[in-house]
Amino acid sequence: MATIAAMVASRSFFYCNNKLFFFFPFIPKVQTSLLRSQKTLFSPKLNKNHAFFTSIRCIQSTQNSLEMENQDVGIVNRPNVFNILEERGLIESTTNENLRSVCLNSKPLKVYCGFDPTAESLHLGNLLGIIVLSWFQRCGHNVVALMGGATARVGDPSGKSIERPELDVDTLNKNTAGIMDIVSRIFCRWDKSGNLKIGFGNNSNFNSAENRGSNVADLGGSFVIMNNYDWWKDMKMLDFMREVGKFARVGTMMAKESVKKRLESEQGMSYTEFTYQLLQGYDFLHLFKNEGVNVQIGGSDQWGNITAGTDLIRKILQVEGAYGLTFPLLLKSDGTKFGKSEDGAIWLSPSMLSPYKFYQYFISVPDVDVVRFLRILTFLNMEEIIVLEDEMKKPGYVPNSAQRRLAEEVTRFVHGEEGLLEALKATEALRPGAETKLDWKTIEGIAEDVPSCSLAYAEVLNASLIDLSVSTGLLDSKSAVRRLLKQGGLYLNNIKVANEGKTIEIEDIIDGKVLLLSAGKKNKMVVKIS
Repeated sequence: MATIAAMVASRSFFYCNNKLFFFFPFIPKVQTSLLRSQKTLFSPKLNKNHAFFTSIRCIQSTQNSLEMENQDVGIVNRPNVFNILEERGLIESTTNENLRSVCLNSKPLKVYCGFDPTAESLHLGNLLGIIVLSWFQRCGHNVVALMGGATARVGDPSGKSIERPELDVDTLNKNTAGIMDIVSRIFCRWDKSGNLKIGFGNNSNFNSAENRGSNVADLGGSFVIMNNYDWWKDMKMLDFMREVGKFARVGTMMAKESVKKRLESEQGMSYTEFTYQLLQGYDFLHLFKNEGVNVQIGGSDQWGNITAGTDLIRKILQVEGAYGLTFPLLLKSDGTKFGKSEDGAIWLSPSMLSPYKFYQYFISVPDVDVVRFLRILTFLNMEEIIVLEDEMKKPGYVPNSAQRRLAEEVTRFVHGEEGLLEALKATEALRPGAETKLDWKTIEGIAEDVPSCSLAYAEVLNASLIDLSVSTGLLDSKSAVRRLLKQGGLYLNNIKVANEGKTIEIEDIIDGKVLLLSAGKKNKMVVKIS
């Protein structure tokens, strides 16, 4: 417990809701709030203007979990996370075939996944890394989310045909803050009583004894956020060349797939990008040596960078025991990337993509892909997924039932119970004839996802609904509006309109701010009233 005593002496912790939180302060050049939702990790008593950090540790304050983090822990009864990942199709390659037995028979592993802050938010392609980390944690292992505050300044060439644009320090700090916010929200979720639920999100399915196995409920490992800028900021080039460069073989580096593809292209590759694999390799070496991290995970495109780390550990430290594991890239059955829409990436940040729109993306998953995505993107037990798959083959299957389950599980994992409820409420609000009472907040949540226009209050009050339907652009002509009305397809605030003479009254205007016009099930118009 010496480590805990040192943390207490340095005041690098706070205690809240029967949990211990450890943080490591620093003062960045540009002070930006690292978390939009301060409640996620900050005690209300902390000075929010100065509570900056590069590393966060969330450790359940029980004797067992503290010992698991700070002392050697013997063999415990826990499920083999390797078998779970393999069964669900989440393993592409491993650097050592012994990893399967190590996952079961050794003391808890320390596993890390890196996230370069090249954007303000993670996207759906990054979600698999979070899910695999979460599986390790749920099976009793300790996990690290590594922010690439240093490596993002170089840019990973893996999977890229051209060099990434250079980011300034302010942008990197902002991006790092956004990604830390997302990761901490997922791994450190607050329940309705104000208690922090570490690592298990809101998925009660996994917490049940029959789905997790005996005694697994007490095995949740620790969660740590770190930033590789902490150890790179003081690294001098001559030190890097002496301590790392001399152990790297140029032939091996050039044989990496990410390097070969770029060297064969017209764009070529800069020396900066060429050395990226050594930077990521050194990250693994540093974490292995100083933090006891012995497993690195990443997408299949990270294989070269991961093996660069295991090679450095073996050559410099002359020890074994470092492992790499890659998972498949998130692809649809036609081979295209899953996680892109017509509007761009499917972001995990609610400020960049609403929970409603995130939910709707999964509702639109084709039947041919939905079962595979249930396996890799949710924590539902395999028996339940098999039942859903069998139901899809039966004549009485309700279309999109499996997609709705997928959307609910993934939205809950990423955005929490509140985000899921927001998405479900917005989905219901957009269904013509829905009995759900509309309010301004719900309409505001969907406004960015449907066409909208703004009109003055005087233009709306007492206006003919038929005229309004044309002037707002809902339909092209009054005759089209009348025809739709007779067919029963014209709605005002989700209420079917049968009267051609309907005019807008005060009580029709939701919270005095907005109207929702619908032509059939999909054609909608939000009328904002000023």
